[in-house]
Amino acid sequence: MQTWQIQEAKAQLSTVLRGAELQGPQEITNHGRSVAVLLSRSDYDRLAGTSQSLVVFMRRSPLYGVDDLVIARDQTLTREISL
Repeated sequence: MQTWQIQEAKAQLSTVLRGAELQGPQEITNHGRSVAVLLSRSDYDRLAGTSQSLVVFMRRSPLYGVDDLVIARDQTLTREISL
């Protein structure tokens, strides 16, 4: 991971962006302390899991299309606990 000081990253933003896209994450520091990491959009989507819609995710579920699925819930109002 390449490291950039914040002043240098601001001055060479297009280079930092290109580096994130071609080489991977780019670390940005302020006074020697790491404050941010710049990721390419594809890396972000992969990490965030946003590459598919919720509908697609639900349709891939093994429970999709099961009509006789019964989920039972405990109907008791309270439970016994020991103190």
